[in-house]
Amino acid sequence: MKVIIVDDQTIVRDGLVTICERLPDVEVVAAVGDGRQALAAVAEHSPDVVLMDLRMPHMDGIEATRHITMDHPGTHVVVLTTFIDDESINAALTAGALGYLTKEAGREDVDRALRAAARGQALLDPVVHARLVALARQQPAAGSGELPAGLTAREAEVLICMAKGLSNREIARSLFVSEATVKTHVNRVFAKTGSRDRGQAIAYAHRHGLG
Repeated sequence: MKVIIVDDQTIVRDGLVTICERLPDVEVVAAVGDGRQALAAVAEHSPDVVLMDLRMPHMDGIEATRHITMDHPGTHVVVLTTFIDDESINAALTAGALGYLTKEAGREDVDRALRAAARGQALLDPVVHARLVALARQQPAAGSGELPAGLTAREAEVLICMAKGLSNREIARSLFVSEATVKTHVNRVFAKTGSRDRGQAIAYAHRHGLG
């Protein structure tokens, strides 16, 4: 797995390089200090995953994530930041990040998030997940039991499973359907919610009380 690390603090960046290089089958192909450098590094190295800070000079992690997910669909982003406010979390997931960790994360947390992202799966820090759930509970319930975005009941079930971090295979087992059927539902969920990827769909789910 090829990984790029993006953080404007040299000591943090060097520490993350050390951690990642000790993980099995992980190669750190670049370590850079801002979003512009991240875009150039992604274009040069085509990594599987970018470990991205949020607050940086020149171009922040939100905008860099947005460009990466639009221009390099084979590269996934995991945010690693000290910021866990609702605005930062929603902005990162809406921009396309698949993972969101705080800088209190340990080596095993980073390992799990990188590998989940490489498989196209979402993984959120428990604190982040709890904040999204709390935010969803503050949203007014949809009137008359109507589902948002014209989702069918089955599509809503699939979206809820996605918000729990389940893979397509795990969703198929949970709902007793084929994996091909799940893929069809996932694509419909993306289309109806205007999501480019699972991270955006998960953010949508939590905003509408489906997570």
